[in-house]
Amino acid sequence: MKHRPQNDRRHSGQSFGGLHKSGTLNSQAGRGSEKQKEFVTMHTGISHHHMSPLNGVVGESMDSHPALFVGTPESVPRPSKDEVQIQVEASEGQDNRSGADTQRSNSSHSHGHSRSHPRSEGPAGERSELDDRESSSSVSELRYIFLWLQKSLPYILIICAKLVFQHALGIAVGVGLCITFLYANKIIINQVFLQERRSILHCSWLLAFLTASTFLLYDTFRSQSLFYSLIFLHSNVDPVEFWDVLWIVGTADFILKFLYMGFKCLILVVPSPLMSFKSRGQWYMVIEEVSQFHRSLVPLPVWSWYLVGNKESDGFTIWTLGILLSLFYLILKLLGIYGRWNNFKRALKSLIHKQHYGIAASKLQCSEASDICPICQTEFREPILLLCQHIFCEECISLWFNREKTCPLCRTVILDYIQAWRDGATSTHLQIY
Repeated sequence: MKHRPQNDRRHSGQSFGGLHKSGTLNSQAGRGSEKQKEFVTMHTGISHHHMSPLNGVVGESMDSHPALFVGTPESVPRPSKDEVQIQVEASEGQDNRSGADTQRSNSSHSHGHSRSHPRSEGPAGERSELDDRESSSSVSELRYIFLWLQKSLPYILIICAKLVFQHALGIAVGVGLCITFLYANKIIINQVFLQERRSILHCSWLLAFLTASTFLLYDTFRSQSLFYSLIFLHSNVDPVEFWDVLWIVGTADFILKFLYMGFKCLILVVPSPLMSFKSRGQWYMVIEEVSQFHRSLVPLPVWSWYLVGNKESDGFTIWTLGILLSLFYLILKLLGIYGRWNNFKRALKSLIHKQHYGIAASKLQCSEASDICPICQTEFREPILLLCQHIFCEECISLWFNREKTCPLCRTVILDYIQAWRDGATSTHLQIY
């Protein structure tokens, strides 16, 4: 009898008892010799030397028991010296467990394949997963912030109500100054646009309104001497706190706007024979540049006093730090003032040296252009021939060059820069620092 190795496994359709893993019987016989049967068990725990004495008994048991019993080594009876009988039967529970193990192995293989499939997509798949995670995290953060604001809204309203009642007078004055400025600025722009059709009475009333508003404000806060800041002196507010600085600087900025808007109203009141429309635009531009330069200087001493502080009350360390901060503020402020100075020099140069958009057009040139201005669609009034050979009314092209520096028709560059503020507008920027 020859023993085949234990790891030699064959799967055939004719298995004993439907087992997934079973032993096989192979017969090897020569001519004229008896057929010897060999029994090989798989996963039974019986070693080869236990199987060696099995000769005829094995054959009988195999003939009588075609079904194999697979069990643990403890459940299998040991063979005696005289007789060895092995009964192997395949139970349904073991068969079911074998089938379940097979299904689990197949399912784990399929799940492993499905999990490994997205990895085969490469970096693109990983990037998409990362993008999805980042987007979901950002959405969750925004939702958290929104919920926090929703819960904190009542407390924020309570604090804001306290601040409003505490600074009610200052807030009311600020709102009134802002409304007055917007109203006056709109009226001036409209009157400048009307040119010869402007209302002298309306301009005079606006000048009186701005003057009265300024005197009323300074009279109401006479004890604080807010007008000192206009001439770069210290107001009667001591000690100067942060809210006091904002109050002084903001009030001075609005008052300066009213002052220079009053000058523009005076230009509007001047009769047309004494000043042409083009000259008025130059004056509006110069007045606005002077206004912005003055407004940029007013906050300088106020913030410097606040940053330096008081040596006796703050201490030497805080006082030294305040001096350093004041120096940094002064350096940054001087850089901004230098830019304003360049704009002022350019506006003053354009006022002294009258800038010409072109030359006066002849009657023949006007007739060739159909005697109609492309802007106002009426007959030419003081026609001007530009460098690009297009003809316009002087007033029409002056209004156009208040916002542009090119020809309205061919877009040829006529001016070196845009001459802003020629329409009488005042900057809405609040100069706080």
